[in-house]
Amino acid sequence: MKSQLLVIGVLTALSVAPLTHGASNAAQEGTDALATRPDFTNGAQLFKSCAACHGESGAGTPDGQVPRIAGQHFSVLVKQLVDYRNNQRWDPRMQYMADKHLLKTAQDIADVAAYASQITLSADDGVGVGSGEFLGRGRAVFQSSCESCHGPAGEGSGTHAIPQLAGQNYAYLVRQIHDAVEGRRPNFPASHIRLLKRLDYADITGVADYLARIPRKVEPVIPQGLADLPSQQPPDFGR
Repeated sequence: MKSQLLVIGVLTALSVAPLTHGASNAAQEGTDALATRPDFTNGAQLFKSCAACHGESGAGTPDGQVPRIAGQHFSVLVKQLVDYRNNQRWDPRMQYMADKHLLKTAQDIADVAAYASQITLSADDGVGVGSGEFLGRGRAVFQSSCESCHGPAGEGSGTHAIPQLAGQNYAYLVRQIHDAVEGRRPNFPASHIRLLKRLDYADITGVADYLARIPRKVEPVIPQGLADLPSQQPPDFGR
Protein backbone atom coordinates (compact mmCIF):
# COMPACT_ATOMS: atom_id res chain seq x y z
CA MET A 1 0.00 0.00 0.00
CA LYS A 2 2.82 2.41 0.92
CA SER A 3 4.59 1.70 -2.37
CA GLN A 4 1.40 2.42 -4.31
CA LEU A 5 0.95 5.71 -2.50
CA LEU A 6 4.57 6.61 -3.22
CA VAL A 7 4.12 5.95 -6.94
CA ILE A 8 0.93 8.03 -7.01
CA GLY A 9 2.71 10.86 -5.20
CA VAL A 10 5.63 10.86 -7.63
CA LEU A 11 3.33 10.84 -10.68
CA THR A 12 1.28 13.69 -9.25
CA ALA A 13 4.40 15.73 -8.58
CA LEU A 14 5.66 15.14 -12.11
CA SER A 15 2.36 16.19 -13.66
CA VAL A 16 2.09 19.38 -11.59
CA ALA A 17 5.73 20.44 -11.93
CA PRO A 18 5.59 21.60 -15.59
CA LEU A 19 2.58 23.84 -14.93
CA THR A 20 4.18 25.28 -11.78
CA HIS A 21 7.47 25.90 -13.57
CA GLY A 22 5.57 27.39 -16.50
CA ALA A 23 3.74 29.80 -14.22
CA SER A 24 7.04 30.97 -12.75
CA ASN A 25 8.56 31.52 -16.18
CA ALA A 26 5.43 33.30 -17.39
CA ALA A 27 5.52 35.65 -14.40
CA GLN A 28 9.13 36.64 -15.11
CA GLU A 29 8.74 36.98 -18.88
CA GLY A 30 5.54 38.95 -18.51
CA THR A 31 7.09 41.35 -16.02
CA ASP A 32 10.16 41.82 -18.24
CA ALA A 33 8.05 42.48 -21.36
CA LEU A 34 5.84 45.05 -19.62
CA ALA A 35 8.94 46.90 -18.39
CA THR A 36 10.32 47.17 -21.94
CA ARG A 37 9.95 50.17 -24.25
CA PRO A 38 8.34 48.71 -27.40
CA ASP A 39 10.07 49.01 -30.77
CA PHE A 40 7.22 49.31 -33.28
CA THR A 41 9.50 48.79 -36.29
CA ASN A 42 10.61 45.42 -34.98
CA GLY A 43 7.03 44.69 -33.96
CA ALA A 44 5.82 45.28 -37.52
CA GLN A 45 8.45 42.87 -38.83
CA LEU A 46 7.54 40.18 -36.29
CA PHE A 47 3.83 40.66 -36.98
CA LYS A 48 4.32 39.39 -40.54
CA SER A 49 4.41 35.87 -39.10
CA CYS A 50 1.21 36.55 -37.13
CA ALA A 51 -0.52 37.85 -40.26
CA ALA A 52 -0.42 34.40 -41.83
CA CYS A 53 -3.33 33.44 -39.53
CA HIS A 54 -4.61 36.67 -37.99
CA GLY A 55 -4.50 38.62 -41.26
CA GLU A 56 -2.51 41.75 -42.07
CA SER A 57 -5.07 43.85 -40.19
CA GLY A 58 -5.19 41.47 -37.20
CA ALA A 59 -8.92 40.92 -37.76
CA GLY A 60 -8.83 37.14 -37.33
CA THR A 61 -11.48 34.99 -38.99
CA PRO A 62 -15.27 35.22 -38.58
CA ASP A 63 -15.52 31.44 -38.18
CA GLY A 64 -13.96 31.70 -34.72
CA GLN A 65 -10.79 29.76 -35.46
CA VAL A 66 -8.57 32.84 -35.15
CA PRO A 67 -9.34 35.80 -32.86
CA ARG A 68 -9.16 39.50 -33.57
CA ILE A 69 -5.99 40.82 -31.95
CA ALA A 70 -5.97 44.28 -33.54
CA GLY A 71 -6.65 46.87 -30.86
CA GLN A 72 -6.43 44.40 -27.99
CA HIS A 73 -4.70 45.78 -24.91
CA PHE A 74 -0.91 45.59 -24.93
CA SER A 75 -0.81 43.93 -21.51
CA VAL A 76 -3.41 41.33 -22.55
CA LEU A 77 -1.46 40.38 -25.67
CA VAL A 78 1.75 40.11 -23.64
CA LYS A 79 0.04 37.85 -21.10
CA GLN A 80 -1.39 35.52 -23.73
CA LEU A 81 1.95 35.22 -25.53
CA VAL A 82 3.87 34.34 -22.37
CA ASP A 83 1.11 31.93 -21.32
CA TYR A 84 1.40 30.10 -24.65
CA ARG A 85 5.18 29.98 -24.28
CA ASN A 86 4.91 28.44 -20.82
CA ASN A 87 2.09 25.90 -21.22
CA GLN A 88 -0.41 28.09 -19.39
CA ARG A 89 -2.63 28.26 -22.46
CA TRP A 90 -2.99 25.60 -25.17
CA ASP A 91 -3.14 25.84 -28.95
CA PRO A 92 -0.54 24.04 -31.09
CA ARG A 93 -0.27 26.86 -33.62
CA MET A 94 0.14 29.59 -31.05
CA GLN A 95 2.45 27.58 -28.82
CA TYR A 96 4.72 27.13 -31.86
CA MET A 97 4.54 30.77 -32.98
CA ALA A 98 5.06 32.17 -29.48
CA ASP A 99 8.07 29.95 -28.82
CA LYS A 100 11.61 31.29 -28.65
CA HIS A 101 12.46 30.42 -32.25
CA LEU A 102 10.45 33.51 -33.29
CA LEU A 103 10.03 35.64 -30.15
CA LYS A 104 13.51 35.29 -28.74
CA THR A 105 13.36 37.82 -25.92
CA ALA A 106 11.00 39.83 -23.73
CA GLN A 107 11.77 42.74 -26.07
CA ASP A 108 10.32 40.78 -29.02
CA ILE A 109 7.19 39.96 -27.01
CA ALA A 110 6.70 43.62 -26.13
CA ASP A 111 7.36 44.77 -29.71
CA VAL A 112 4.86 42.52 -31.47
CA ALA A 113 2.22 42.96 -28.75
CA ALA A 114 2.55 46.75 -28.93
CA TYR A 115 2.31 46.76 -32.72
CA ALA A 116 -0.85 44.59 -32.75
CA SER A 117 -2.45 46.65 -29.99
CA GLN A 118 -2.27 49.81 -32.11
CA ILE A 119 -3.88 48.45 -35.29
CA THR A 120 -7.21 50.14 -35.99
CA LEU A 121 -9.72 47.98 -37.82
CA SER A 122 -11.60 49.45 -40.77
CA ALA A 123 -15.17 48.91 -41.96
CA ASP A 124 -13.79 46.41 -44.47
CA ASP A 125 -12.60 44.17 -41.65
CA GLY A 126 -16.02 42.72 -40.95
CA VAL A 127 -16.56 41.00 -37.61
CA GLY A 128 -18.38 37.68 -37.33
CA VAL A 129 -21.69 38.07 -35.48
CA GLY A 130 -24.47 35.71 -34.40
CA SER A 131 -28.07 35.44 -35.51
CA GLY A 132 -29.31 38.25 -33.28
CA GLU A 133 -31.94 35.97 -31.73
CA PHE A 134 -30.71 36.35 -28.15
CA LEU A 135 -29.24 39.87 -28.24
CA GLY A 136 -31.49 41.20 -25.49
CA ARG A 137 -30.64 38.30 -23.24
CA GLY A 138 -26.95 38.69 -24.03
CA ARG A 139 -27.03 42.35 -23.04
CA ALA A 140 -28.68 41.48 -19.73
CA VAL A 141 -26.15 38.72 -19.01
CA PHE A 142 -23.24 41.02 -19.79
CA GLN A 143 -24.55 43.85 -17.65
CA SER A 144 -25.24 41.60 -14.67
CA SER A 145 -22.22 39.28 -14.81
CA CYS A 146 -19.43 40.78 -16.95
CA GLU A 147 -19.65 44.55 -17.01
CA SER A 148 -18.12 45.12 -13.57
CA CYS A 149 -14.75 43.78 -14.77
CA HIS A 150 -14.85 44.12 -18.57
CA GLY A 151 -16.37 47.62 -18.55
CA PRO A 152 -19.73 48.95 -19.76
CA ALA A 153 -18.68 48.77 -23.41
CA GLY A 154 -16.66 45.56 -23.12
CA GLU A 155 -13.50 47.64 -23.32
CA GLY A 156 -11.57 45.73 -20.65
CA SER A 157 -8.57 47.27 -18.90
CA GLY A 158 -5.01 47.61 -20.11
CA THR A 159 -3.83 48.42 -16.60
CA HIS A 160 -5.20 45.18 -15.17
CA ALA A 161 -4.76 43.00 -18.29
CA ILE A 162 -8.51 42.44 -18.63
CA PRO A 163 -9.29 41.61 -22.27
CA GLN A 164 -11.30 43.89 -24.47
CA LEU A 165 -14.22 41.70 -25.57
CA ALA A 166 -15.92 44.33 -27.71
CA GLY A 167 -15.64 43.69 -31.42
CA GLN A 168 -14.32 40.14 -31.03
CA ASN A 169 -15.56 37.54 -33.49
CA TYR A 170 -18.77 35.94 -32.19
CA ALA A 171 -17.74 32.33 -32.87
CA TYR A 172 -14.40 32.83 -31.15
CA LEU A 173 -16.09 34.15 -28.00
CA VAL A 174 -18.46 31.17 -27.96
CA ARG A 175 -15.57 28.75 -28.38
CA GLN A 176 -13.52 30.34 -25.59
CA ILE A 177 -16.41 30.12 -23.14
CA HIS A 178 -16.79 26.40 -23.87
CA ASP A 179 -13.02 25.86 -23.71
CA ALA A 180 -12.86 27.52 -20.30
CA VAL A 181 -15.77 25.55 -18.86
CA GLU A 182 -14.46 22.26 -20.27
CA GLY A 183 -10.92 22.72 -18.92
CA ARG A 184 -9.08 23.72 -22.10
CA ARG A 185 -8.03 27.17 -20.83
CA PRO A 186 -5.72 26.59 -17.85
CA ASN A 187 -5.01 30.32 -17.52
CA PHE A 188 -8.66 31.09 -16.72
CA PRO A 189 -9.27 31.92 -13.03
CA ALA A 190 -11.46 29.38 -11.22
CA SER A 191 -13.89 32.14 -10.18
CA HIS A 192 -14.38 33.05 -13.83
CA ILE A 193 -15.05 29.43 -14.79
CA ARG A 194 -17.65 29.09 -12.03
CA LEU A 195 -19.45 32.13 -13.42
CA LEU A 196 -19.39 30.79 -16.99
CA LYS A 197 -20.71 27.40 -15.90
CA ARG A 198 -23.97 29.07 -14.90
CA LEU A 199 -24.67 30.20 -18.48
CA ASP A 200 -26.97 28.21 -20.77
CA TYR A 201 -27.04 28.10 -24.57
CA ALA A 202 -29.08 31.29 -24.99
CA ASP A 203 -26.88 33.14 -22.46
CA ILE A 204 -23.65 32.15 -24.21
CA THR A 205 -24.77 32.83 -27.77
CA GLY A 206 -26.51 36.02 -26.70
CA VAL A 207 -23.62 37.56 -24.80
CA ALA A 208 -21.11 36.61 -27.53
CA ASP A 209 -23.36 38.13 -30.20
CA TYR A 210 -23.89 41.27 -28.13
CA LEU A 211 -20.15 41.78 -27.58
CA ALA A 212 -19.25 41.13 -31.20
CA ARG A 213 -21.44 44.04 -32.28
CA ILE A 214 -19.83 46.63 -29.97
CA PRO A 215 -17.17 48.74 -31.78
CA ARG A 216 -13.61 48.07 -30.66
CA LYS A 217 -11.47 50.88 -29.25
CA VAL A 218 -7.71 51.32 -29.44
CA GLU A 219 -5.90 52.35 -26.26
CA PRO A 220 -2.43 53.96 -26.59
CA VAL A 221 0.47 51.85 -25.35
CA ILE A 222 2.12 53.08 -22.17
CA PRO A 223 5.68 53.91 -23.40
CA GLN A 224 7.52 51.72 -20.90
CA GLY A 225 4.77 49.32 -19.96
CA LEU A 226 3.01 49.07 -16.62
CA ALA A 227 6.30 49.19 -14.74
CA ASP A 228 6.05 53.00 -14.97
CA LEU A 229 2.86 52.95 -12.88
CA PRO A 230 3.95 51.71 -9.41
CA SER A 231 0.66 52.81 -7.84
CA GLN A 232 -1.34 50.41 -10.01
CA GLN A 233 -1.50 46.63 -9.75
CA PRO A 234 0.29 44.76 -12.58
CA PRO A 235 -1.42 41.76 -14.20
CA ASP A 236 -1.03 38.38 -12.53
CA PHE A 237 1.12 36.51 -15.07
CA GLY A 238 1.53 33.55 -12.74
CA ARG A 239 -2.20 32.83 -12.68
